[in-house]
Amino acid sequence: MKRAERIAAITKILCESPGKIHTINEFSEMLDSARSSISEDIDRIQDAFEKLHMGKIKTIPGAAGGIQYIPYIDIKYYEGFVEQLCKIFSQKERIISGNFIYTTDVIYNPQLVDKVAQILAYSFLNVQADYVVTIETKGIPIAFAVARLLKLPLAVIRQENKVTEGPVVSINYVSGSTRNIRTMYLSKRSIKANSNVIIIDDFMKAGGTAKGIVDMMKEFDSRVVGIGVFIATKYPTEKLVSDYVSVLQLNAVDERKGIIDIQSGDWVKNFKKIEDFQLK
Repeated sequence: MKRAERIAAITKILCESPGKIHTINEFSEMLDSARSSISEDIDRIQDAFEKLHMGKIKTIPGAAGGIQYIPYIDIKYYEGFVEQLCKIFSQKERIISGNFIYTTDVIYNPQLVDKVAQILAYSFLNVQADYVVTIETKGIPIAFAVARLLKLPLAVIRQENKVTEGPVVSINYVSGSTRNIRTMYLSKRSIKANSNVIIIDDFMKAGGTAKGIVDMMKEFDSRVVGIGVFIATKYPTEKLVSDYVSVLQLNAVDERKGIIDIQSGDWVKNFKKIEDFQLK
């Protein structure tokens, strides 16, 4: 291949898998080119990325090392998007019985979900994970979009046992908000032992479901290295899990007055870490 063709191919692969570690040998074999040529190509891509403020290519030393693309993250752009979401969810027409808000149209909108997934995926760029895990059903679109961005397989926990899942692991967990005992199921083939997983869900109130997933991962001898949710409630302030990232924070819903109090979540903190990481 000519140099321009190699650079185009490498750039596409890097941009489609932010945070993933690629080796020089991987590109060398794929493009049938010498390692020295690939290294020169990457240097040119790095120069272009930095000049255009598109991100950086980090070199990771060691036997398991390689290169990693860290995209430039425009915090103001995502702040504007989250502000748009707050306006959408503040409409009183979204209030449904029981002081809930209607979110389905947003969660199943590919354009909006892709941006939500970018916020959550970029929040975990520094985390080495093997799987994204969610629980059915409304968390699936967001989790799938996050998994696609991070180039990770998605494992879906079921609330009912299905014969098509084959042998499963099941655990009982306590709902953090209702204190009811529920059961979740996950196929034994979904996750390999000793894996690192990221939990993604659409909603968190007290964190009972997330805590149940954490306990489920222990049955697979695996560890939860990140938790991301689309909407987390402000109350109760003490959740059953900690260190989670939320895109939106729901403070209150008053069905009688027709008021929804919702604001940006704490995702910015993780973006600041990525921004600092980019500058190093």
